Amino acid sequence: MAKELHSGKAGTPARQASTPRKPAARTRAKEEAPPQPPRRVMKARTLGALLPNVTAPAFRRRSPTGAMLFARWADVVGPAHAAVTSPRKLSAATLTVACTGPAAMELQHQGDMLVARINTWCGEPLVARLRFVQDPTAGTRRRLPPRRGATPTCTLPDMGDESLRMALERLGTEILQSPIKKT
Repeated sequence: MAKELHSGKAGTPARQASTPRKPAARTRAKEEAPPQPPRRVMKARTLGALLPNVTAPAFRRRSPTGAMLFARWADVVGPAHAAVTSPRKLSAATLTVACTGPAAMELQHQGDMLVARINTWCGEPLVARLRFVQDPTAGTRRRLPPRRGATPTCTLPDMGDESLRMALERLGTEILQSPIKKT
């Protein structure tokens, strides 16, 4: 019987007798009291400590280097290749490049050189393979539709010839709305 008393099992009579019972009033008071909010440490933190939490959702889809590659494609491959190609997707070290039909064969032969140029520009081995897809619109910049709303218009004072005034106003409005840089 001595073995049972010192066995350490929870169901033995010796163990039950040694633990005192808590009064019921104390347990009810603890249950009714609202839980204390966790202590907040209000210390100044560096921006570097905060940025990973902010940028992680954005960089989950595309790495910063991959995003920079897509944005600076013309600088990476040169203006001649950028005129006929555009990057589409970077996944598992494979860069999908859209190109016009005739350029696909030429780029296929220059694939190793392009991979080396891209990785040198990125500073890390980001691309291992190139995959070419044909797209007749590759290399062309997409023009944004004209904004509706505040468009500059040209107005002229009253002139003797009304048709001449209207023609000059239309010409002035077209010049103001053209996307060409004004010098």
